[in-house]
Amino acid sequence: MTDPGSGARRKIVLPGGSGQVGTVLARWFHGEGHEVVVLGRSPGSAPWRTVAWDGVTQGDWSRELDGADTVINLAGRSVDCRYTLRNRRQILESRVLSTRAVGEAIAAARRPPRVWLQASTATIYAHTYGPPNDEATGTLGPGDPDDVLSGKKGFSVGVAKAWERELDGADTPETRKVALRSALILSPDAGGVFDVLLRLVRFGLGGKVGDGRQYVSWIHDRDFIRAVSWLMEREDISGPVNVAAPEPLPWTDFMQALREAWGIRVGLPASRWLLEIGTLVLRTESELVLKSRRVIPGRLQEEGFAFDFPRWPEASRELVKRWRAGVR
Repeated sequence: MTDPGSGARRKIVLPGGSGQVGTVLARWFHGEGHEVVVLGRSPGSAPWRTVAWDGVTQGDWSRELDGADTVINLAGRSVDCRYTLRNRRQILESRVLSTRAVGEAIAAARRPPRVWLQASTATIYAHTYGPPNDEATGTLGPGDPDDVLSGKKGFSVGVAKAWERELDGADTPETRKVALRSALILSPDAGGVFDVLLRLVRFGLGGKVGDGRQYVSWIHDRDFIRAVSWLMEREDISGPVNVAAPEPLPWTDFMQALREAWGIRVGLPASRWLLEIGTLVLRTESELVLKSRRVIPGRLQEEGFAFDFPRWPEASRELVKRWRAGVR
């Protein structure tokens, strides 16, 4: 895999970088010889340096941003849960308050980072079976960032809007800001999204869910790394960027390609009512599967970024090969 951001050694700080996506990035940048610092609530042993933070208040961790080249904030409670009021509040606050804390640390730094890449989500766009959503013409979904906690309807979009509003409002004039509207980031790491989807296939599940027409937007982990590296270097790009492969596809086709990559033909379907029961038992929400996310990387493609894995069949075969070989 080529790295568009290779070259001088950089200090890269990853708030909230102890999860699967943060590990993917930390592993790559550390392997390339960069200084990597992961900020986490319970820092543990890792090949890179880990520093404690609470995601809310300023502390010793703030000094890590002074003189750093890049900050990639990935902090946020998992959305894989039931949307109770308590969980909705934690999901919202973990994103907004951590973004605010990072912005305040950058504003106070004597030598602020050159660039701040802030996690966002492709979920900010409207549910659609129609034309795909890009940054210029895409339709944002219904959801009020000022009334996020009033109910489940519009919750995910409202959180995404509140998240990006906090980034936009941060007073960091010397630091370029990019909102990473990321699709599903698929890597063979244990416990990641791909691992979960592959488990469905291995157990003969993963057939049509609901009507099966809902679009899946995704990106191969190596293209995600390359896109992040590329955005680090592109001084002319700021604001929202869709980090997604250029060919989203319906759930039925997506899972069929994954079954073929694994070498199995049958996947049992799940009707919507059965999915609702299953997600209730598993303590998660059916929206995570049923929302049609048809997102394309308009700005990346317009600015010349070339994907190594633009199509899902080839990407799924490569991921299955690495999963079987235990290569991360």
